Amino acid sequence: MSARDCEELLATLELTPVGDDEFTGSHPSRNPIRTFGGQMMAQAFVAASRTVRAGLPPSALSMHFIAGGDPQRDLEFTVVRLRDERRFANRRVDVVQDGVLLGSALVSHLAGGRGLEHDVVAPEVEPPDGLPKIGELLAGYEETVPHFASALRPIEWRYTNDPAWVMRDKGEKLSHNRVWMKSEGELPDDPVLHAAALVYSSDTTVLDSIITTHGLSWGFDRIFAVTMNHSVWFHRPIRFDEWVLYSTSSPVAADSRGLGTGHFFNADGRVLATVVQEGIVKHFPASG
Repeated sequence: MSARDCEELLATLELTPVGDDEFTGSHPSRNPIRTFGGQMMAQAFVAASRTVRAGLPPSALSMHFIAGGDPQRDLEFTVVRLRDERRFANRRVDVVQDGVLLGSALVSHLAGGRGLEHDVVAPEVEPPDGLPKIGELLAGYEETVPHFASALRPIEWRYTNDPAWVMRDKGEKLSHNRVWMKSEGELPDDPVLHAAALVYSSDTTVLDSIITTHGLSWGFDRIFAVTMNHSVWFHRPIRFDEWVLYSTSSPVAADSRGLGTGHFFNADGRVLATVVQEGIVKHFPASG
């Protein structure tokens, strides 16, 4: 099933041109109540990248979410060309459904060339081989976190720590989450699709540390969460059909908003991308 799910993800990333710098994008067969933000961002990224000359690598994406999308209807992507130079390109992508603006993304591409290099030190974690698959971690919790249990799984996850629902069941807390990820199938030799798969995956687990810091979990506790904005900075070329480590934490939560930050590392410990997401996160303690 996971291999088919990966094929579904690739199908959603195969946008249909409908005019000058205009595209439509579909949804997969299994969806949450509203369009998954990672899907919308990945499709917006692909739309922008398809209007940029081949070989110009992405440098950053920043998306603000305005309204939720209906998974039963296609999304419309309109690309605005803001700048085109030999080494630079800037795009704005508006995502619309039935005349309603769902979100707007700014995407930049930059070929910077050689320069100074350094990396934050990658955390020491167990390698992915031998760690349990996500299906094993969901066994027995299908009714607690049904949306996770029934979700599309185009990406293989290998948690290096307990996920939120297992941690909550044990009465434990953790201020970070670290997950090995890769696509559940081989991806085409297209850098845009590898980067888009990372964008898609960057919207998973990034807010978890907000609640695991407080010993809470989806399913066990009454939590409302919605993403407000999400940014990704691309540092190096990406192969997302090879293992990468997504290490995330939450530096602050205040005023019913929480910030999740993280890095994607390759197997050699080099930083591939940096992620920052802000979400509205509300906890409603049980009365009595």
